[in-house]
Amino acid sequence: MRRANNQDAYATLPADSPERFSRRGHLFVVADGMGAHAAGELASQMAAEKISQYYLKQSPVEAMRALRSAVQDANADIHRRGQENPEFFNMGTTASSIAITPDGVIVAHVGDSRVYRVRDGKLEQLTFDHSLVWEMQASGQVHPDSSLRHAIPKNVITRSLGPSEEVVVDMEGPFPVKLGDRFLLCSDGLTGQIEDEEIGPLLDCLTPETAARALVDLANLRGGPDNTTAIIIEVTQTPSTDLRSRPTKKKDPVPWLIAFTPVFCFLAAILLYFVQNIGSSIVAVILGTIAAIVAVIQFRRLGDPADDVQTPRAHRSAPYRTCSAKPSESLVLKLGQTVDALKQASTERRWSVDWTHVDQLLQQADAAKSNNDFKTATAKRAEAIIHTMSQLRTQHRRVTDSSAG
Repeated sequence: MRRANNQDAYATLPADSPERFSRRGHLFVVADGMGAHAAGELASQMAAEKISQYYLKQSPVEAMRALRSAVQDANADIHRRGQENPEFFNMGTTASSIAITPDGVIVAHVGDSRVYRVRDGKLEQLTFDHSLVWEMQASGQVHPDSSLRHAIPKNVITRSLGPSEEVVVDMEGPFPVKLGDRFLLCSDGLTGQIEDEEIGPLLDCLTPETAARALVDLANLRGGPDNTTAIIIEVTQTPSTDLRSRPTKKKDPVPWLIAFTPVFCFLAAILLYFVQNIGSSIVAVILGTIAAIVAVIQFRRLGDPADDVQTPRAHRSAPYRTCSAKPSESLVLKLGQTVDALKQASTERRWSVDWTHVDQLLQQADAAKSNNDFKTATAKRAEAIIHTMSQLRTQHRRVTDSSAG
């Protein structure tokens, strides 16, 4: 509502074949750019495009390692582009990505865009906000309920793609997939205006398409100070348990030649010593020592967890926040107040709105509410908001077009 350009970007790449799904699954990305001029817009577009490209290219690599590497490679590209042009210097973007694979859902995350899951009546946040307020809270410097926490600006980002040549990527999962699971990827234009206690029930009560529209409309009705992007994914079919077509994880071969080389060298040194060839014996000892050092390094590399995914932080583990996703009477009332405010604004500003269908939806919502059917009441009032906002958008476009003509 307040920005001339959109600094958000997204990518949705559902697998188009069983073979593609077995290799890489379905990929979804949301990015929220930062920077003056068009820098933020460019950074987010590059993140969405490059993460997708790099992830799909890395066929022989397991999905979690491939996704982390894709985000890191995208970061390097964004950083390089920022260094090449003064107008794009220090541009950055958040990037939250999920891949639904045969092994479950994996998440790669940098910044304060979020990934949520709704399951069995609960909303769970699967990502940790890389923001000043969240970092201070996690370190124990700020209590979640203290007044200081509310005084800290929410939009101060502590980690993003682009400003630095290298970036640490938070990896979560794999999370088991369950029929009926819903996932939400969104920028902070949504979470800055809508509370988790509202997001969960709307995701649970509405179809994915309707929920996405309702969430964006609510964010805009509450001021729309930032761009809002939302991707909602519903699991309608669990991954097949037939693993015959899935690639097996390749392990690095054990370097047995390197392992036995020091033994051969030291045996040769002993034999040469007994035949009085002292010079050659010393050379064999030196070579054996070098070979032993190389062997130790190689075996340590094979067992190094840093060569796989990043070591998780001891004080963090998903889900980071959980709340009920069940609709409540208070949410129904809040949505009703939103419709009332729209009607009042329409009268004051003389908007041309046909309230016939909206009133029908509100009557259905009232009937459901009187029967304590808060799920239906929530859905009908959300649909009333969507229908009203759709008319207002159409009217706004007509006024804009006529003014331009």
